[in-house]
Amino acid sequence: MKQEALAIAIGVSQQTISNIENSDEVEEEMLVKIAKVLEVTVEGIKNFTEEDVFNNINNFHDNAIQNNFNPIEKVVELYERLLAAEKEKFEYLEKLFKDKL
Repeated sequence: MKQEALAIAIGVSQQTISNIENSDEVEEEMLVKIAKVLEVTVEGIKNFTEEDVFNNINNFHDNAIQNNFNPIEKVVELYERLLAAEKEKFEYLEKLFKDKL
């Protein structure tokens, strides 16, 4: 989430969010507001580390592989369905046109 969007959501300026990001301590009340907007717990924010980010990315990647989820295959599948729908429409229109002749 961008600083500006977070600022609007909790009713402060973007500069305030920037200052919070650069500070070592955050007021508990502000932390509660931020956690609510981000839909995370206050403890999750307090215990957040860069290592957690890498673990989450790796877990997502590992789960995607384990579940045989390949986004490119999903795009191809969607394209094939759209192509089939267009073919059906074309055949229907062609039939209507021939019936008019």
